[in-house]
Amino acid sequence: MNFIDQRLHAELRSSAFQGRDVPRFRFRKWPIRYHSIEAATILFDVATIALASVLATCVHHVHEGMRVDLGQPIGSAILVATLFTLCLKSQGLYEPTALLAWRRQARMIFATWAGVFLLLSGIVFALKIGSELSRGTSMLFAGLGLVALLANRMLAKGLLTKGLAERRFSGLKVVLISGHEASGPDFFDTLAAVGLDIKESFALPRPGVNSNIRRRLAANVIERIRGSDIEAVVVAADTNQWPELRDFAAELRVLPFPVTFVPTGPAAEAFKRPSRDLGDLVSIELQRGPLSAAECTAKRCVDLFGAGLMLILIAPMLVFIAVAIKLTSRGPILFRQHRMGFNGRTFQICKFRTMTVLEDGPAVIQARAVDNRVTGVGKWLRRTSLDELPQLFNVLHGSMSLIGPRPHAVAHDNQFDKLVRNYGFRQCVKPGLTGWAQIHGYRGPTPTTELIERRVECDLWYIENWSFKLDIWILLRTPYEVLRGRNAY
Repeated sequence: MNFIDQRLHAELRSSAFQGRDVPRFRFRKWPIRYHSIEAATILFDVATIALASVLATCVHHVHEGMRVDLGQPIGSAILVATLFTLCLKSQGLYEPTALLAWRRQARMIFATWAGVFLLLSGIVFALKIGSELSRGTSMLFAGLGLVALLANRMLAKGLLTKGLAERRFSGLKVVLISGHEASGPDFFDTLAAVGLDIKESFALPRPGVNSNIRRRLAANVIERIRGSDIEAVVVAADTNQWPELRDFAAELRVLPFPVTFVPTGPAAEAFKRPSRDLGDLVSIELQRGPLSAAECTAKRCVDLFGAGLMLILIAPMLVFIAVAIKLTSRGPILFRQHRMGFNGRTFQICKFRTMTVLEDGPAVIQARAVDNRVTGVGKWLRRTSLDELPQLFNVLHGSMSLIGPRPHAVAHDNQFDKLVRNYGFRQCVKPGLTGWAQIHGYRGPTPTTELIERRVECDLWYIENWSFKLDIWILLRTPYEVLRGRNAY
């Protein structure tokens, strides 16, 4: 803790019922308020797009020896900028906290920029006005605009990070009234990081004290800040004090600015979770459920297309492997075993047979590095994971997905469920042909509790953070992991 934080901590602790000025940082303020960052960034984007459009027109027309008319590029820029900024604004990407997430900004800028140009291209084609527009100018505008917008975000992130770290923004002037659990410098830093400029602080009385003390505190707060330049009051306290806080807020109604409640304590975590209205009630999502109907439909379409295409492309390989298995060992070509699927429903998984045994019951022995049960062809199939290819039929059937937690034998599910906490949560989505755990090396047998815990940890992370981008990344990474051959035997 530095010297400034030590002084701040001491001030916050000593301001029991008398308001005191919070020590100010001596950095020179920038001429922009924290809550104006969003509007400034939008205007900066509009100016950048307009400049890119004009520059592209000038460069292309001068190169072609044509006269430059700025009316058309400015009109195009206004249309593109309107669509682009509205799309980003609707997704909250201009909020200061979102501007700090550079990777997300870059992805969304690229996708939105491409989408806007594709949309406008379709409109131009439908209206048959392409002859009035220059393709060279449009392509140059698209390239310059994208590069300039990405550069904007890098600059915005750097300035925003520096401004927040050094308290250079003129934040919203507030009075902080906090309980003892929210009186430390860490809490002050959290408020300052979102643009709150704490001018004075007061300490709430502990729960259960005489109501007259609470009224004197309210009167003291009103007297100290009435007629000042304060813009809001922030009350930070444990939710257990809500009845008293409600009465305290009623005392502050004479003040002509908002009073905001910041929950602290153990119950504050619930307010960070997604919520929605249920009539007159408010529900809080304590646990992320399975994918929505739209997400399941989209994922199912990808599964059908991907599995069908792969089966067509690798059909000759499947025939070759089937013949090799039949000629080198006795037994069926395919091995079927009961596995646990979505919501605990059992299904029969299909694999190429790689062993001399067909275990499927209350006791199933996992494969080992040196295992006499594995056939000669089976060793090659298991190392390259080609024995898993028949599961594409499970994907087409709907009992599996291309991406998801790998299903285990029913006997192993019963065993792991007793050893690993939240193991059953893996069944909130369909099991997959490959998954997040597999591309991180957690594939094959799980002889120790530590290995199954790590695999489950990866599976739960995938479920909590599912997205199409994540599925695509796993699909692209899987061949590389197969070639590495980690833990495959």
